[in-house]
Amino acid sequence: MSSESLEKGYEPSGIEEKWYRYWLEKGFFAAQDKSDQKAFSIVIPPPNVTGVLHMGHALNITIQDIMCRYRRLCGDNVLWMPGTDHAGIATQNVVEKNLANQGITRDQLGREKFVEAVWKWREESGGAIINQLKRLGASCDWDRERFTMDQGLSDAVRKVFVRLYRDGLIYQGQYIINWCPRCRTALADLEVDHEEHDSFLYYIRYPFEGSSGGKEGLVVATTRPETMFGDTAVAINPDDERYKSLTETKVRLPLTDRIIPVIKDGYVDTAFGTGALKVTPAHDPNDFNLGETHGLERIKVIDDDGIMTEQAGEKFKGLDRFECRKKAVKELEDLGLIVKTEPLKNSVGHCYRCKTVVEPSLSKQWFVKAGPLAKVAADAVRDGKTRIIPANWAKTYFDWLDNIQDWCISRQIWWGHRIPVWKCLECDQIMVEEVDPDKCSLCGSSDIVQESDVLDTWFSSALWPFSTMGWPEDTELLKTFYPTNVLVTGFDILFFWVARMMMMGTRFMGEIPFKDVYIHALVRDEHGKKMSKSKGNVIDPLKVIDEYGADAFRFTLAVFAAQGRDVRMSQERVEGYRHFVNKLWNAARFAMIHFKDDKENGDGHENASSLPANEMNLKCQDQDATPGGQIYKSDGCGGEADKIAVSQEPDGGINKTDSGNCCCSADCIASMESSCSITEKWILSRSCATAAAVRAGIENYRFNEAAGAIYQFIWHEFCDWYLEAAKPALYEKEGRARRIAVKTVLGKVLKDILLMLHPFMPFVTEEIWNALPMVTGSIMEARYPDCNITGQRFRNTDIEQQMSFVFDLVSSVRNIRGEMNIQPAMQLNVTFCTEDGEEQRLIRENSGLVKNLARLESLYLSETDSVPPSCATAVVKATTIYVSLKGVIDFEKEEQRLEKEIGKVTKELISVSKRLSNESFLDKAPDDVVEKVKEQQQMLQEKSDTLKSNLERIKKMKA
Repeated sequence: MSSESLEKGYEPSGIEEKWYRYWLEKGFFAAQDKSDQKAFSIVIPPPNVTGVLHMGHALNITIQDIMCRYRRLCGDNVLWMPGTDHAGIATQNVVEKNLANQGITRDQLGREKFVEAVWKWREESGGAIINQLKRLGASCDWDRERFTMDQGLSDAVRKVFVRLYRDGLIYQGQYIINWCPRCRTALADLEVDHEEHDSFLYYIRYPFEGSSGGKEGLVVATTRPETMFGDTAVAINPDDERYKSLTETKVRLPLTDRIIPVIKDGYVDTAFGTGALKVTPAHDPNDFNLGETHGLERIKVIDDDGIMTEQAGEKFKGLDRFECRKKAVKELEDLGLIVKTEPLKNSVGHCYRCKTVVEPSLSKQWFVKAGPLAKVAADAVRDGKTRIIPANWAKTYFDWLDNIQDWCISRQIWWGHRIPVWKCLECDQIMVEEVDPDKCSLCGSSDIVQESDVLDTWFSSALWPFSTMGWPEDTELLKTFYPTNVLVTGFDILFFWVARMMMMGTRFMGEIPFKDVYIHALVRDEHGKKMSKSKGNVIDPLKVIDEYGADAFRFTLAVFAAQGRDVRMSQERVEGYRHFVNKLWNAARFAMIHFKDDKENGDGHENASSLPANEMNLKCQDQDATPGGQIYKSDGCGGEADKIAVSQEPDGGINKTDSGNCCCSADCIASMESSCSITEKWILSRSCATAAAVRAGIENYRFNEAAGAIYQFIWHEFCDWYLEAAKPALYEKEGRARRIAVKTVLGKVLKDILLMLHPFMPFVTEEIWNALPMVTGSIMEARYPDCNITGQRFRNTDIEQQMSFVFDLVSSVRNIRGEMNIQPAMQLNVTFCTEDGEEQRLIRENSGLVKNLARLESLYLSETDSVPPSCATAVVKATTIYVSLKGVIDFEKEEQRLEKEIGKVTKELISVSKRLSNESFLDKAPDDVVEKVKEQQQMLQEKSDTLKSNLERIKKMKA
């Protein structure tokens, strides 16, 4: 597909669509059930079928895609298992809203018809998130896409439930759960969003049993007075000095006729409120546990619709819970039982879907006894079978598993895996079966009914690593890819998903589900604030991709994905890395000119830099061998070292047998060593070092370090230094042999760059790769630069240090040019003074390079440190640099310019400093605004100091 040309500018939209379609058509994302290749597998954290791409998804998917594309370049058999979660509550809400727009309720439809409506919605609209992941470049094996309600996964869910039930690990019982009165279902902790509310802490007196009112009694503090009707005790801490002499053992519950006990328990926090705690076992999880310990009655006073029950008494039954709060407080005030009321910032739980305030409520639910499962899951990490990265998250993981509560797995909705439990209406027999029974197993009656609840979505998701691969069947896919290599996820589901996958994987597979768990950070706005619609700081990934392209967006995420540090995202940062894409594009276009010239001019060495890197395997070890079924093709270098082995297809075509490092192989370049300058040796060494750094960064989950290494190499070393240094040779100012050698090295390094960068920027690298005349096929069929074998011969740290010195000389001259406001085109006269023999040698041998890069008219090398007149100076190691300014600048005009610039900067600095000395500004302005002004002050101060220093230098030269 080589086009051998690149458009003037890179426009990502059409290119991204083209290459993604091509990759799918060629099956490059497909894993092999059985293969001799090393297996590498990841299961995608299944996004909700109702979801749309957000920043968290984008970071998560980008990290996974980087690893998968890198592993394919390493020759691994990669399975990236995709899929979506049925998202029970969220999906049911979406469909209910759609029906409401038609004037229909789910109750009018009935369960069966409603579930049919949900499936229809899923078929028509449920794939949006998958298409959005594809736009990001996700290279999942889409032919294997799974859905948690697929038949195979549903069968796995049933089997797991039945086994756990029969093993005594699933039971039905009463417990406090998060209840949404609007959705009328239990919610997992993760499905509860906590928001800060302006509330009140009410101090209510509970009179002692024998008192006649007044000030005798215990004062409790509560934010929820409406629950007091369900109180069955008041608790105090036995060590609380305030109550050591208390003899009363009972109090009267205000607004009721009930007498409740005073109990003592070390659980009570003596620092909160008055140290006396109202105990409501049916409406608070901690109170429930207290009630269990002390044998207290459970009285439910708020029903499933958020309405007060008869237990609240005649005055309050039938009221909405919040209306009841107002009325109860008013009556308590009238009775003189409100001691005081304090304003309070209170964290209140809301349903994550409908935003209704969640009610902790006693309910009969199905539970998993989590303790036995949790211990095995915790031990797997403690024993090092699974690593959590960064390691500090392991403590959080242990804290949760070591103190785990039983897991409520039932939900009172219709969409989801219906719990496989049946009850006989004749004899009350309970049946738990994998296959729907048609009659009672005890009495034979056909009058049986299935449990109406469905399973918590996390129950099916907990099986994801093995259910998606065909369990309970012993599939080849499971044998090859389980356990998976790594799970990439956010910390917010470390408990709810990661821990439960560990529990279920070790229980049913007898082995951990993944070897590593990489916890990525949050994506925040540029000021470190959490993104939210209410703040107006949400960045839409799809809009960013539309404007800047997926590659720039992905690279930005990777650059800032440091372990343990949140990603600060802004569109300006993405725009900056779009410039990086353009930099690479222009460098490739420059190289293409010279590759193309070879073909047009009949250089005779076109093949030295044009043999397909992903098609040919250099015969380095045994050049005389002629394997059966192979043919040889010369790369034009001459001699035995240039023989290239390729395998021949039955139809006479050429088959890719090895991707090697590049067509300009190590032996090929070695044969031209006499024509390679230190610059070629340097760029080859730096390319090898960069390949190693990128490899280490990806494999150690330090994606920011990998991205930073390739960015530094491409922008600064390859583009800014090497391409500039190579121009004289490429334009044949140094002879034909030098041009061939430089072009050969340029070809190798450019291809290695594309391979190193491909995991981060798949689209632009594929486009450039296919434009190179020396390759055919996709970059996805190529191999990552091997810096540990043949490529290692190019690594030369001595040459890197030598060139670092040379480039520092050039940079120093360039800095002087910039500081003194000298035009870039102005040719300068420079003297280098040093007594160091090695530095003298390097300056002498690289004088042409220094003159070219620093734009010098003349370069003088001296051992004596005699200062020429009117010079700007700099020092690099033992070498002093003198840049002659005589005739280069007008000292009078430069002095005037600097004084004028100093005046302008001083005025700005005074204005900014005044703002920072204004206490009102510091108190009222947001922290990020104050920080920006401080940064501006520092920048202006540094600029002022530099300008003043330059002015002093000019005055001295002028004198």
